[in-house]
Amino acid sequence: MNQFNVIQANSTHIELIAPLLDSYRQFYGQTADLIQVQNFLYERLVKEESVVFIAVTQHNTFDCLGFTQLYPSFSSVALQRTWILNDLFVLPKFRNQGVAMALLNAAQDFAIHTKAKRLTLATAIDNYAAQKLYEKAGYTKDEIFYHYQLDVSIPSSNEFHS
Repeated sequence: MNQFNVIQANSTHIELIAPLLDSYRQFYGQTADLIQVQNFLYERLVKEESVVFIAVTQHNTFDCLGFTQLYPSFSSVALQRTWILNDLFVLPKFRNQGVAMALLNAAQDFAIHTKAKRLTLATAIDNYAAQKLYEKAGYTKDEIFYHYQLDVSIPSSNEFHS
């Protein structure tokens, strides 16, 4: 395995991150759309609406091995910032080589640096490999609260019936 570094990405790294984010979306059943992914990343990074860390090879910073994306949130109870670790993806050929753990560690260091109360994440119930990784990194499964979501997206024209 080549040695790698984890760095905080900025808008100059969009072309490195976009193919990985596009692959990550496809893993979750979305259609490939590299242009839309690039636009989405650009908006998030330029508006400082997310923080992205990327793992790059030491010898060539143009080889991106994986990424994680954090979104800011807040705890009204704790009166502190929290971070949502929304995305974590490592290219298949670089898995089980410490890349994902290094990205998780970078996210944790960043959360500590920003004086956050916590990092939160969610993963699929059947994603056992991710669950094992998160538990190894010190994350604990929430056994106290159920988490709910409500999809409020605007239906496409073929979905809307009056």
